[in-house]
Amino acid sequence: MRHQLLDGVAAATTHRDRDDLDRALAGLLAQFIEPHSLALLRLVDGDGAAPRLEERVRVTRDGAPAAAALANSHQDFAAWQERALRGEVVRRGAADGRHLTILPVAGAQNVVGLLQLETARPLSRRTVELLHGILRIVRNHLALLDYGEQDTLTGLLNRKRFDSQFDKLRQRMTDAAQDPADPVAAHESSWLALIDIDHFKSINDGYGHLFGDEVLLLIARLMRNVFRGADQLFRFGGEEFIVILERSNAGGARLALERLRIAIERYRFPQVGRVTASIGYTRITRQDIPTLALARADAALYHVKSHGRNGVRNCEQLQAAGELSEDFRSGSVDLF
Repeated sequence: MRHQLLDGVAAATTHRDRDDLDRALAGLLAQFIEPHSLALLRLVDGDGAAPRLEERVRVTRDGAPAAAALANSHQDFAAWQERALRGEVVRRGAADGRHLTILPVAGAQNVVGLLQLETARPLSRRTVELLHGILRIVRNHLALLDYGEQDTLTGLLNRKRFDSQFDKLRQRMTDAAQDPADPVAAHESSWLALIDIDHFKSINDGYGHLFGDEVLLLIARLMRNVFRGADQLFRFGGEEFIVILERSNAGGARLALERLRIAIERYRFPQVGRVTASIGYTRITRQDIPTLALARADAALYHVKSHGRNGVRNCEQLQAAGELSEDFRSGSVDLF
């Protein structure tokens, strides 16, 4: 059994996609431990508030009802984090006699999630130690993925990660549109925004690249504060950033991007002072490809740049008003 488990860990850590890794790990541990239920939860930023735990995958045995997930309130999270940082394993008894065991999943510096198991009997010390060892292997694997897929300066996702995330988003949009139990999906969309720091070259030329890098770092921090944990943030190179907003209506997308524009404008950057940003965005369709979506957002961004900068404009609205005449059909765009 040990050899099978090691082979399973080796197979799971061949995955470069985090969702695939979560599913493979959950399936492996469920096969090894045979719990009533197993869940992997990831710590994500709250909507400008306290971090929360988001369930990534859950496996149940024979359709058995799962125990309630760990509460995501700030008080529960703070208490759990305090114990997890001391290396403790949280154990709770369920009303039906089952046992709930919660293990912290550590990242390079902080706790990034948890593994929650519901079993008929308490897990042995040996099993818990084995689980800790597996989670350490997964942590090391995730650190390697982060190294290749995160921007080294800001910590945001990098351009290499963009295409795969875009394809996964389109698949989620297709699945949601085909789900009759999800009527909200029909009234929500996903959006891609391209953000460019105004006059960034003059910041580098006037204050030096050290202060220019600090501006990039602080804008990345403002982006994390403004957007939801489910939104995806990328540094696309130089002074350009990308945001993918999932499941938001047109008004909500506009409001979120305007909040970022105002946050940047009002922030006083060390030595540099006032900085502004121009933002162009577009609605993502299920038939989109990354190049076309980027071209539409870039056209809206160029319109902002040529009309005074420090603004937010939507490509589709500009087209409807006759202010954009670009052809965004496949094969007509040569963005890079």
